[in-house]
Amino acid sequence: MEQEKTTLKVYYSIGEVAEMFGVNPSLIRFWEKEFDIIKPHKNKKGNRQFTKSDIDNFHLIYHLVKERGMTLKGAQQKLKEKKTETEQNFEIVKRLKHIREELLAIKEQIGG
Repeated sequence: MEQEKTTLKVYYSIGEVAEMFGVNPSLIRFWEKEFDIIKPHKNKKGNRQFTKSDIDNFHLIYHLVKERGMTLKGAQQKLKEKKTETEQNFEIVKRLKHIREELLAIKEQIGG
């Protein structure tokens, strides 16, 4: 049995990040300007290089703005004042969605 190698990337391009969220790169650049928790590195050519931490922060922003329908100002204030609480709530939402998907898959398997 061959073991699969999984390589974790250190940096992601703006195109890769945009693709992860199904948005245009221009929105990623806009959120970078609007949210000070996004701090990409830039290479010698000036290309943005996003870290796993940046991706996690984009997940939070995406959740607040796109899924919860908050305004940018509202999301900025929430992340500034209650970032830890917001992260914990987001993790709970992610886990509940995953559990729901598993339950639906089980229901489908038993012919529900």
